[in-house]
Formats: sequence, C-alpha cells, structure tokens
Amino acid sequence: MIKIIRQPIITVLGHVDHGKTTLLDYIRGTTLAQREAGKITQHIGATEVPIGTLKKVCGGLLEVFNLKFTIPGLLFIDTPGHEAFTNLRKRGGSIADLAVLIIDINQGVQPQTKEAIQILKTFKVPFIVAATKVDRITGWKPHDKTFLSNLKQQTQQAKEAYETRFYKLIGELSELGFDSNIYNQVDDYSKNVAIVPVSGHSGEGVAELLAILTGLSQKFLHDKLEIDVNKPAQGTILEIKEEKGMGTTADVIIYAGSLTKEDTIIVGGVDVFDTKIRSLLKPLPLSEIRDSKSSFKHVDKVVAATGIKILAPDLDKALAGAPFASGRNQDEIDEAKERILNEIEEVLIETDDVGIILKADTLGSIEAAANLLKQKGIQIKKADIGDISKNDVLEAASQKEVIGAGFVLGFNVKCIDSVKKEAEKESIPVICHPVIYKIVEEYEEQIEVLKKKAEIEKLQGITWPGKFRILPQYIFRQSGPAIFGVEVLAGKIRANTHIMNKDGLVIGTIKSVEDAGKKLDEIKQGEQAALSVKGITIGRNAEGGDELYIDVPESSFKQLKGVKKLLNGQEKTTLNEIAEIHRREKEIWGI
Repeated sequence: MIKIIRQPIITVLGHVDHGKTTLLDYIRGTTLAQREAGKITQHIGATEVPIGTLKKVCGGLLEVFNLKFTIPGLLFIDTPGHEAFTNLRKRGGSIADLAVLIIDINQGVQPQTKEAIQILKTFKVPFIVAATKVDRITGWKPHDKTFLSNLKQQTQQAKEAYETRFYKLIGELSELGFDSNIYNQVDDYSKNVAIVPVSGHSGEGVAELLAILTGLSQKFLHDKLEIDVNKPAQGTILEIKEEKGMGTTADVIIYAGSLTKEDTIIVGGVDVFDTKIRSLLKPLPLSEIRDSKSSFKHVDKVVAATGIKILAPDLDKALAGAPFASGRNQDEIDEAKERILNEIEEVLIETDDVGIILKADTLGSIEAAANLLKQKGIQIKKADIGDISKNDVLEAASQKEVIGAGFVLGFNVKCIDSVKKEAEKESIPVICHPVIYKIVEEYEEQIEVLKKKAEIEKLQGITWPGKFRILPQYIFRQSGPAIFGVEVLAGKIRANTHIMNKDGLVIGTIKSVEDAGKKLDEIKQGEQAALSVKGITIGRNAEGGDELYIDVPESSFKQLKGVKKLLNGQEKTTLNEIAEIHRREKEIWGI
C-alpha cells in the first residue's frame, strides 16, 4: 500500500458567458476562450495547474496567508454552462472536491446560477464564489493584481459602484439560503460562502482565488485527498467523442487509484462492458484535455487525480457521465462491472407506477434532473438516456388520463419533427430545454392550466356569476322576448340562466346570446352582445342602462365557494354582491 495526497478536483461552473473559461485562460496563459465556437464553452474540459504555477501566481500571498503547500497542484474542470457538471458524478455524490461558482458581479445571480447552486447542494459540494468581471465596473482601473490592494486605489465613484453590485450579490445569495461575504471577512469557511472578486482579463483577484482554494483543500480535505496508488483506477467519463485520426475517444477524470496502459478498463454504457487500452494520452500541464490544439504525451501510467484521454475499442458504446474503472485481474474486473452496473441501474429505472417520461443526454444529467423533479414532487415513470423517441410519446400517452403523467421532458436532448407530430397527434406535451429549471417551470405552468381546465369541467352545469348593463342605444325589442344589447361588467353571461335585479327579483330568462346573428356559448367581462330574454319587458321591469345580475342558485354558490381560485377578482366581487342580495330575504343563504 502506497498512499499519497492527490490534487483536489475543482469544478468551475455558473451561468453561461459569465467568464469561466476566460478566468482559467488567465491561469493557464492560453487563449482557449477565443478559440471556442462563439466563445461559449462547447465541451467539458480538465486542466492541471501544478504546484510551481500556484506558487508563481500566488507570490507574496503565500506569506500573507501563511500558506505552505502539501498538495501537488489543482485539477480544474471547466464546464459548458452548468449541465455537464453533472457528469462529474460518482455513487453518492460528485467527484468534485470543491467548486468555484462563477457569477458576473455586474449581472448577479442568473437562472443557470440557481441551477448550478441546486446541483452543488444536491451533490453536497462545498463552493466559493468568484465574482467575475470587476474590471467592467464603471470607472474601475486595474492598478494591482491583488484585489483588496487594487480596491483601495479606486476612485470613490468606482468604489461605490463596486459596493452596490457586491452587496446586491450578497443579498441574492442570502435569498438562496447562503450567508456570504468577501473572503477576508469570513470567520468560518465551513458555514459561510467566501466571495473573491476577480477579473479574467486583468488577472486581479486570481492569486487570492488560488490561495483560498489551496488553503481550503489542505485544511478541510486532507483525508479525502489521500489515495492508495496501488489500487485500480476509479473515475467518471466526461465525454465520448469522435476525433480525427484517433477514432472514438473517452475523456476521463480519475479520482482514485492508478491506471496503466496494460489495464483492462470497465466502462458504463447502456450495457456495462470491458475493453483494452490502446493509448493513454495525458495533456501537458496547463493544457486542456478538450482542446484539439493542446499538447498531449503518451504515458504508460497515471495516478489520481488527473484528466486523461483514452483510446480503446468500443468506446462508442460508453455513456458520458457513466462510471469508469480499471482491473488487473478477473476478480477486479468482475467486481468493477457489478459496482458500475448497480450504479447505472439506480439511475435508469422506472421509479413510479405513473409519472412523466424523462430523457437526458448523459447519466449525470438524468440524475440531476431526476433529483430536481423529485424535490418538486413530480413523479417519474421512466428515466432514460437519448433523444426523445416515438415510443416515449406512446408510453406517455398510455397514462395521459392522469394529470401530470402524460408528459415527456427532455434535458439537453432533441425531438425530431416526426416525433413532434406523433406527440401532437396523441396530445402529449413535449418540453425540451438545456436548463432543468426551465423544464420544471414550463411543466408546472402547463399542469396548472390542466388542473384549472379539469376543475372547470367538473363545474359544468353550475351557474357562473355574471353582471351586465343594458345598452340603451341597442334595444331592438321590448318584450316577447325582449332583445337588447349588453356589456358584461363581470363574470360570464350564458343562455338558459335567470336574470335578477338589485332587489333580488327574478325578471327574466336568457334564451340565447348572439353577436352579428351568430349564436355564442357565452360572453365574458368587457365583451358586448345581444341577449334574447323571455319574461322581461323593457320600460316596465327593466330600463336601458340598468345593471342586472345572473341569478346564481344557492347550490351553485356553495360549489363555487370551494373553487374560488378559479374566479378572478371581479367575479369574486360579483358573487359576494349576489349573496348579499339573497341574504336580504334569507340570512343564511349560501352558508
């Protein structure tokens, strides 16, 4: 048994375009952010920052922080937006030891920031906040690389602009349940979130950020970072991709043990399988595993924690986000297969008898989405990986009579036109989005509409409250039946309902509602139409300009009281007026 302290795995995540890659670029001294398509990170990546670079960047802060290095460096994981962070998973949590939550200090907390925080909470990953783009604050000048020193040299106007944004950020984090403060005013890092203002362009604050990450790793994670290098590798698959001249490759993060070129690797996919390594490619320090222009070297052995590119047969059958392991004998291979299979089956299961169909692009995405949906009380019938298929729609259709079950939710996946047409044919809502929160929000909105519709359907036959005014300029016939124009002041006006006046006298029955000769089922507040009313005589028991009510029976009133949320404010007011009119004759009417 040979035990060493591995480098901590630091994931960098946050809202899109808040400066994640730019910040890492400053540390690496590269221009990767400029080469990404649209300058938005397209692939998950890993970068090792060795101890020498940490010492060079931190400089004099080492003495200020009283920091002595016991770790060999930091392994940063850069993610596209937020969702690929869910690939950094292992049984019972995340492979990430710490996280840097990137928040643009000028924009504050955004939807993907909230989602990133939700993922961090779900996987119980401690984090600090890097408040980026301080250099874009009005009037800000980069005098010094150390943020606190630079802050003192700003103009009063720039300081005030910074403080406004900073304290707004503290307030937003507080609303999300976190006590936070500038890093040098945090007394207990285990209870409070440290905020480090930084700029990926000027570099200010970067030294403080690295020093704090190093200090926290050494203080709180020492036991977790201790590994046995003689044990087989354990890791997770970041990405499976086709690369020119290489074929299908796997970008893998190894968080425990060691991996040699002679090992058999056990890989998670739709089926768990094993294969033999052809090549191990390790990016050079400060290079990016995802970057085709990075420098790689062929190696025979790697030790955790590290990012490695693997060439091997059958990798096209592997799943991003799935577990990965190595074995050097049959017992180790069999044990790893069983462990990985059990882990995948825990995620890819039919969790409820009825519920939504959930599809996602990776195992980690499935797990993150399922966790959030369960927290919201949303039942899941099936969770699976891949684009939405016709079978998914048909499975949802088989349970669409249950409100909330007949849905297909897609996280980071596609739904082709033919499948969309099938969904329309079966009246199955398909909600796809790359942000989990957006899926949940849209789902909840549609469920509210369906519930309201179902409750309204239960109220068929109930008399709805209504109030209208006779339009004196549109009296076409005074009686037998009377025909006149009305404007609806509140509620709904329908045929076959009785009309009463303000004294509670029933003065007629609506035979029909028409507009331009066309019969209508109903008219609502603000609408005008002509009524044909039996029993009323204009000029005797009603006049032009009178305000009249629909006579709501007591039984309907009692039912409507139970579903008041379906009534708008004017309808509730009108219903109360109708009750008051009836209670002049019968005090306990409707009670």
